[in-house]
Order: sequence, then structure tokens, then C-alpha cells
Amino acid sequence: MTRLSVNINKIATLRNARGGNNPNVIQAAIDCERFGAQGITVHPRPDERHIRYSDVIELKKVVTTEFNIEGYPDDRYIKLIKEVKPAQATLVPDKPDAITSNAGWDTVKNEKFLQEIIAEIKKSGARVSVFVDPEIKMVKGAKNAGADRIEFYTEPYASHFHLDKVKAIRPYIEAGKMAHEIGLGINAGHDLDLHNLKFLKDSISHLDEVSIGHALICDALYLGLENTIQLYLRELM
Repeated sequence: MTRLSVNINKIATLRNARGGNNPNVIQAAIDCERFGAQGITVHPRPDERHIRYSDVIELKKVVTTEFNIEGYPDDRYIKLIKEVKPAQATLVPDKPDAITSNAGWDTVKNEKFLQEIIAEIKKSGARVSVFVDPEIKMVKGAKNAGADRIEFYTEPYASHFHLDKVKAIRPYIEAGKMAHEIGLGINAGHDLDLHNLKFLKDSISHLDEVSIGHALICDALYLGLENTIQLYLRELM
């Protein structure tokens, strides 16, 4: 079964909009796990507009499933990984002011940079995943850089799903086959929801994990968090 990691950034965004500690990000993570989530994902950004670096420290104390920390590998991120020692570090190429991730790494152009970063992160014991577009050369580049897994950037799939889902998924299938052949684990994330998740999961062989935040939290406003997590898990069976 493909594992579900819940990205709780949006819960932190809601908290930060009003100040105080409501909703409680730490309790939300505990509840997500209690409701069936098999991982918790956070993506702290330099301006701390949602998850704060202090949240990550506190979350480490309570998360009992896989803790995944996403981020651009600057000095502050590397320091955080070394201190927290999460199960997984997911490297994204976002600029500091990016609203959300909007592309994968050019793992060919940045191979040397990623090699050095990945080697440093692995000293903490974390598994390293690299955010990539569904291109075979980028998958191979991630392998050459020393990554353990890739995470497919799935916004292009999601945005074209209702137009032609077979065409939209095709590059992910081919890139996924290559990833498995060369020994990389496969994660996926960005704009996945209850409409497009099952087709993705059924189409990509050996899909280890999906990381879902925005759509899941939006659905939870209508359906409740526990029910929503169960619905997402059902799509991954």
C-alpha cells in the first residue's frame, strides 16, 4: 500500500493568520496519525509564514510515524535536519519567496551541488528524496547525486487530469519505471486530491508515498479531518 503523509502547513497558515495557538499544529499532527496517516510532512520556509522552525523541533517530540521535512537546502535547513534527524529530508528547488513548489530540480545541472548536500544530510541518518519533474534524465540525475528516492512534482498531472488523464500520467509511468529500475524509491506530491489520486496510484508501479496537504485540509473543512484521511487512505488501497 502506498503510504499517506499529511502535509500540515495549511494548519499552521490558519493558526498564524490570527496569532495564538488555534488550531494547535502539534495536536493536529498527533490527530492525523491517530486517524491513520502514515507520515507527517512539513515545509518550513525562511519567512515562517506557515510552519515555524520551532514547530519542527516540537513536532519531532510527538511524531511517531515517518517525519518528512521538505525545503530548499540552505544552511538553516541543513542545520535543522541535523538537529531533528527526520526519517526523510525532501529537497526542493524553491526560491525563498515562492508561494508553493512549482518545478522539480534540474538534477543534471545541479548534480555536484546535490551530491554535496545529500552526502551531508545522510550523515544525520535521514533518507533523502529529491523533487523532480517526470523526466528520465532528471530521475537518472537524482540517482547520480546520491538520492534514495525521488518525489514527482505532480501539478502538471493534476492540471491536465480532467482533459486527458491517460496522456497526463504517461510521463510519470515512464519515469517511474526508470526510477525503479535504477533503485530509487518513488514519492509523489502537489495538487493530488480525491479525484486524481487513485488513478495516479494505480498507474505508477512501486509508488512508495504521497504527500498531500492543501487539498486534504480543504476537504477536511467539509468532511472532517478523520473522515478525510480515511477517504484518502481508501484511494491508496
